[in-house]
Amino acid sequence: MSIPRKRLRALLIAAGTAVSLGVVVNGPAQASASRDVLLVGNSASGTVSFLDGRTFQNLGSFNVIPDLQQRLDAMNLVEKAAYEVVKNQEGGDRFADDVFVSPDGGTLYVSRGNLDDAVAFDLTPKKMLWRFKVDGFKADHAILSPDGTRFTVSATTVGKAQVIDTATGNLAAEFATGSYPHANDYSPDGKYLYNSSIGVTTLPKVLEGLKGARQITVVNPSTFKVIKTYTFEHGVRPAVFTRDNQWAYLQLSYLNGFAEFNLASGKITRTINMPFSAAGQALSPDSYPNNSAHHGMALNGDESKLCDVGTIDDYTAIVSRPGLTTDGTVTYDTGSIPYWSTSSVDGQYCFVSLSGKNAVSVIDYRTAKEVARVPVGTFPQRERLGKVPQDVLDGLSSAAG
Repeated sequence: MSIPRKRLRALLIAAGTAVSLGVVVNGPAQASASRDVLLVGNSASGTVSFLDGRTFQNLGSFNVIPDLQQRLDAMNLVEKAAYEVVKNQEGGDRFADDVFVSPDGGTLYVSRGNLDDAVAFDLTPKKMLWRFKVDGFKADHAILSPDGTRFTVSATTVGKAQVIDTATGNLAAEFATGSYPHANDYSPDGKYLYNSSIGVTTLPKVLEGLKGARQITVVNPSTFKVIKTYTFEHGVRPAVFTRDNQWAYLQLSYLNGFAEFNLASGKITRTINMPFSAAGQALSPDSYPNNSAHHGMALNGDESKLCDVGTIDDYTAIVSRPGLTTDGTVTYDTGSIPYWSTSSVDGQYCFVSLSGKNAVSVIDYRTAKEVARVPVGTFPQRERLGKVPQDVLDGLSSAAG
């Protein structure tokens, strides 16, 4: 049976359109396909390692201090002296303090510790887009807003957090914090921004009363106005916040464990003392790295388990909620210095940076066992999740970090 000429013409046009659409869809979609990644800030080497977020393969690294010599040469006498003080306090250079990637995966944001700045890089041409000099002498933990428009950095030595407009690299806002502001965290629903302060870490424990305000500052992330503060006897280290905005699990200076904190009442409801390792037990509190016994806290996907990193104890414990009982412990060699933790994108694994071993330990929440050990750069610290296009990943350095 023959097809009428008009219908044949319509079919051919439709077929041509479908083919054209196929080319349009398949081409750009392949070019822009993104992978879940774990960003690892290698603090001493000044690089960021990119790990596949699901297979844990190290996909390559990016240098975030291409201007290092320029920065050092530009320092005046006061800045050079402060640089050396911070360097000595940290036990060496700490360049990549915190790292984030933009929602589209094309821009990398870094707070650069004792270079005391925040920078943005276009990952494709590998070009610095802007540099923001943080007030004071140290840029600490940071956070990128969910929409990618604001990058908040703790200006440690001046007691405030500074909010950078990521489009321009200019200051958009700032707010007062406690002494030595440290971590910045958004609540899971994005309703609040939490800044945690640790107090002056250079003072010994016996003078803790002189360390300044140790608090969590709660901020409106739209106006950056302070809503309330929670005060603590000890400095607030890494913390995680539950999706119902009811609970926080936080590590405190000198505490070999963690605390459960009720955000409604503003009170610690339980303090969990974890066991010391032999090496940890032998240390005096003033020998803890920047006053922190445990430094690294994460929640799994359904918030039924915590990942508690025992920095001075060289172990990571998986702890079940709500009982806060230990399921199991992954023990590392002495000197591994586990220093941070982040949960995988599927919530099934805890990534732990082993700063003393230049590696990331991957722990299965279900079994409380290490399932992988991935080499990265020198002295890895902060780890953050992101999505990055494959063509950007293809352009990374082949070095692990």
